[in-house]
Amino acid sequence: MADAPWLTVIGLGEDGLDGLPPASRQVLDAAEVIMAPPRHLSLVPEGRQERIAWPVPYADGLEVLAGMRGRRVAVLASGDPFWFGAGSVIARHFEAGEWTALPGVSTFSLAAARLGWPLESTLTLGLHAAPLTRLRPHLAPGLRALVLLRDGAAVADLTTYLDATGFEDSILHVMEALGGPRERVRSMTLPEAMAGKFAHPVCAGVQVAGGGPAISKAAGRPDAIFDTDGQITKRPVRALTLSALAPQRGEHLWDIGGGSGSIGIEWLMCDPTLSATTVEPRADRAARIRANADALGQDRLTVIEGSAPEVLGSLDLPDAVFIGGGLSAALLEWLFAQLPAGKRLVANAVTLESEALLAQWQAEKGGELLRIELAQAAPLGPRRGWKSAYPVVQWSVTL
Repeated sequence: MADAPWLTVIGLGEDGLDGLPPASRQVLDAAEVIMAPPRHLSLVPEGRQERIAWPVPYADGLEVLAGMRGRRVAVLASGDPFWFGAGSVIARHFEAGEWTALPGVSTFSLAAARLGWPLESTLTLGLHAAPLTRLRPHLAPGLRALVLLRDGAAVADLTTYLDATGFEDSILHVMEALGGPRERVRSMTLPEAMAGKFAHPVCAGVQVAGGGPAISKAAGRPDAIFDTDGQITKRPVRALTLSALAPQRGEHLWDIGGGSGSIGIEWLMCDPTLSATTVEPRADRAARIRANADALGQDRLTVIEGSAPEVLGSLDLPDAVFIGGGLSAALLEWLFAQLPAGKRLVANAVTLESEALLAQWQAEKGGELLRIELAQAAPLGPRRGWKSAYPVVQWSVTL
């Protein structure tokens, strides 16, 4: 490999060459090959360079790009390639010394400038290749969001989604081809947006309004947001469990005995860099977990249908483990034998047998043993009394 990177990722706007700074123009002029999606290629006049249209799906282009090592290659991407763009994909697949990047003005920056919205307090999401449900944890009256959409038809999908979630009074600012000669910015109600026609590329500014339910930002979200057959870690216990799991940026969770998936889903809600795998032996519950994760915008949750510890050996190692179902001595023995030191384990028990097991292991391995007893006010004849839930014993330990 040559000393200088053979590959340069160049951020290109809708204004084409006119919007490129001198450094980007020089690299583009010196390139032997220009590789980009057809729309980007159309923004650059024909020249002496070989032109290669990036294929669909996007991942197929990485192998084509790798085959051009040793040549001077320029890859064109929209605006800032590292803000929901192609830059991060390329960076993951090529060594640091192989590539360099010259970003342009991001679509988000252009959109904020058109609307006068401060970016530091505006939600920004790339939904051109992700489900609209990614919005769900954030939806609340007063939210301002800038979202990249797949194409013009996706504006109607966004409108339908906002209406279905109870935010029918929201205002959309639909921005087409920002920064170029085809730029158009229109503000409209959801019915107006549903009836409109829009051209790709599209960014939408959303001013959220309506009576839809907002989801709490604190751990221990309402039980009602999860579809369940009754097998769920209830809200107060879930909050204590998330606190004991203590998620930290970039970590991975194993949620064993997923039930409704509430622990894995709430783990993911703590930070966008977190990941999780849920193991659930029942097919119906595994399907329910997937549906809950999708509905709440946590499509990053991996659901494995199977029993622990049998399926654990094929999974990427976790940073933390939660056992909410299927607790057994065999499972604990496997975890302590197979996981490296420093991993965190939290297990919840309800039955006398599982309580006894946790008490025995805590005596041998240490950690903290917590008994959680909760009661709620409930009718008692013409008056009220306390109705106690089954107590939960929680063991948290660092391996």
